[in-house]
Amino acid sequence: MKSLLACLSLSVFFVAPAMAEAPAPLTPELRGALARTPNTQKARNIILFIGDGMGISSVTAGRILAGQTRGVDGASYRLTFEGLPYTGLSKTYSADKFVTDSANGISAITTGVKTINAAIGVDATVKSNDCASSLKGRVPTIAETLKAQGKATGIVTTAGLTDATPSGAYGHVPTRGWRSDAELPAEAKQAGCIDLARQMIEAPKAVRLDVALGGDRARFLTTAQGGKRQDRDLTADWRKLPGSVVITDKAELAGVDTKATKTLLGLFADGDLPSVVDHKGQGSTPTLEEMTRIAISVLSQNKDGFFLLVESASIDKWHHENNAYRALTDVDELDKAVKAALEMTDASDTLIIITADHSHGLTLSAGSTRNEPILGLARKNGANEPDKNGLPRLTLNYATGPGARPAGSPPLTEEEALSPDFHQLALTPMSSAQHAGEDVPVYASGPFAHLLTGTVESTFLYQVMRYAAEKR
Repeated sequence: MKSLLACLSLSVFFVAPAMAEAPAPLTPELRGALARTPNTQKARNIILFIGDGMGISSVTAGRILAGQTRGVDGASYRLTFEGLPYTGLSKTYSADKFVTDSANGISAITTGVKTINAAIGVDATVKSNDCASSLKGRVPTIAETLKAQGKATGIVTTAGLTDATPSGAYGHVPTRGWRSDAELPAEAKQAGCIDLARQMIEAPKAVRLDVALGGDRARFLTTAQGGKRQDRDLTADWRKLPGSVVITDKAELAGVDTKATKTLLGLFADGDLPSVVDHKGQGSTPTLEEMTRIAISVLSQNKDGFFLLVESASIDKWHHENNAYRALTDVDELDKAVKAALEMTDASDTLIIITADHSHGLTLSAGSTRNEPILGLARKNGANEPDKNGLPRLTLNYATGPGARPAGSPPLTEEEALSPDFHQLALTPMSSAQHAGEDVPVYASGPFAHLLTGTVESTFLYQVMRYAAEKR
């Protein structure tokens, strides 16, 4: 009897459903995931996109801003690169710091070796600012290795061509500041080191870049030409190369004969290129997408394929200023360049990777409803969501930087927060916002992209690119 009662009581908790449940709905997202098949073909082309400083919070906030800019719901909007089939996380620490700078950040990806902060293209035995140790500790970059194997190579950036990230394709220095001969210490010159601009131009033919588009015109021209150099005009050296072209503005870029051009140097600003917020795709400054399209067109003429490094540098530049509007607008600019690359290449033989060299201390705080501007005050359906002191607060803030305000500052207004020149608030006052050390996202498609899942070392990206390109 007791066992019967026990069974009856248990049956109360295990009642069979009256009818069978419907099968799981095959949504487009689920169908896409189920259809994924690893591509193990050899990669003819490799395109590495770097969103400088583009941590996960930058992707999320950038996605929302991109959607809102287009008049749609920002939270559910999806950037093009977010639709790539494989995603993972990359650990960005350097050989000596929890939080990397861009120099080690890119070097780990392009050489497979982590080094000390500020060093480029050298191993961890190098000593900062020490020429001799850097000459001994040189390590080849992925661009140099693949060029030696017959591929065409190039870099595209909204920064100067000698800035840390683009230099990661060709440079070897113990400190990233050695960008022109005017910035190279006398003792380094005496020890046999040369600046990054010379390294790019004077590289042996077997490893020299075929395309370089970005800024830093002043570091390639002499002081007599309005530049920084004390030795000679490096653009004259480039013009001596077979099939070479040197351009300096958007119109000249659009006029490049991509089939006839073998080597292309574009210097579109004396330093970094201005934000697209400021030039709006007009005037003499090309967009990242426009530079990427021309670079791919030129490099694609090589029968053995190509390697291209594309950097959206303005994400990082404006995060350092706590200017979220310009930084996040450049996330969208990077996405446009990725879309162009996907349109111009074949997914079956082109490995495309989008990642960051490091993150930034941008935070996305609760409070606002989804219909409120991401860049504005924290608001719920038009009403402010104040802080504990009853003062207006922001949805986007920074951990460090120049946006910190002294006590007693006037309350923020929506008009102020939505200004393109507004500096988001920062917790710790600093002249420049500091990088953040959390892992950064990796998005990938094409040959062996399936290897870039889970949490990996930043150096693993180099290993995957080498393996995909050299697979026999």
